[in-house]
Amino acid sequence: INRRLGVNLWGRPKSPVNVRDYRPGQHGQRRRKPSDYGEQLMAKQKLKGYYGNISEKQFRRYYSEAARRRGDTSENLIGILERRLDAVVYRMKFVPTVFASRQFINHGHVTVNGTRVNIPSFLVREGDVVEVKKKSWEIPIVLEAITSVERDVPEYIEVDFKKMRGTFMHTPKLADVPYPVQMEPNLVIEYYSR
Repeated sequence: INRRLGVNLWGRPKSPVNVRDYRPGQHGQRRRKPSDYGEQLMAKQKLKGYYGNISEKQFRRYYSEAARRRGDTSENLIGILERRLDAVVYRMKFVPTVFASRQFINHGHVTVNGTRVNIPSFLVREGDVVEVKKKSWEIPIVLEAITSVERDVPEYIEVDFKKMRGTFMHTPKLADVPYPVQMEPNLVIEYYSR
């Protein structure tokens, strides 16, 4: 995904883009300036890829929901994406990647307000408490992720690593979200409103 988009999407030090900064495949080393449509598509693919390759159908549904709500559509879209359970678990630093977060939830290691939830696209509400089950505390991937200094927990989430639980305080704005690369949700909105 990183090489296809040409950016280090998650800001990891071991990203393949750091070694080969051209696109994969036979014609990857050709550089062409993208059209307006190409830029919009790239912005959408970046946002979709960052949240663990959400399906097109689901992403379009998020756009429709964001457009339906009052206020700035691009801010609403970011808010909805950040409320996804897999994104929240990733932000709480219980797992190293978004993909690991999705698998971690699927395997039933996470509870929301004391109830087991195994759907990564579950939307967390403000004030919800997300907790890692007691049995899952010793999983090596969790221990490794907690001690990692690669990224920080954002302000809109409160985490207690001793009890392995976190609280989703409020829905963030675009400026609050710690993206390692420049995200352009306004181009995503342009792409869908064609």
